[in-house]
Amino acid sequence: MSNPLTHFNEEGHARMVDVGGKADTERVAVATGEVYMAPETLRLIKEGQIKKGDVLAVAQVAGIMGTKKTSEIIPMCHPLLLTNVDIGFSEDLEPDPKSGLCRIQIEATVKVTGQTGVEMEALTAVSIAALTIYDMCKAVDRSIYFTNIGLLRKSGGKSGTFTKERVGTSPPK
Repeated sequence: MSNPLTHFNEEGHARMVDVGGKADTERVAVATGEVYMAPETLRLIKEGQIKKGDVLAVAQVAGIMGTKKTSEIIPMCHPLLLTNVDIGFSEDLEPDPKSGLCRIQIEATVKVTGQTGVEMEALTAVSIAALTIYDMCKAVDRSIYFTNIGLLRKSGGKSGTFTKERVGTSPPK
C-alpha cells in the first residue's frame, strides 16, 4: 500500500519529493503576519528612534535573506532560484481599543519559475521579518508578539490558485 503523504517513502521514512517530472511554471505565493506592540514602540519605530537602526528596513532585508535560506531551515524544501521577493509593511497607529496595542502588518510576495511552489519561502519571509522587528525593539518592549502568520494566496503549478481571506485584525484575548 502506498503512503498518501508525499514526504514519506514506501517504508514511511522522510524523503524530499521528486519534482523532476514537473513542468516549469510561474509560481507566486503571498503570506502575511501581524506584529503587536505598545503604541510608544510603534512611535519610536516611525520616528527612527530605535537605537539598533531603521527597524522596517532591516526587517525587510532580513525577510529577503531568510527567504533565500528556506531550504536550509525547512528540511523537505527544495532549493529554488527565486525570481522576486517583495516585503511590505503597513502600520496601524491607532491602538486596539481592547488590548491597547498597535500593529504592524507584514506582507511578503515571492515568485519563482520552476517545478515547485514558494509558499514556504513567503511564510519564512514573514516570520523572519517579524522576528527581526522583535529583536530590534526588545530593549524597549519585551511584550511584542506576532500572530496570524499564514498564506494569503498562491498560484501556479498543478494545484492551481488558492486564496484565503485575511485572518483577524485584532490580537487574541
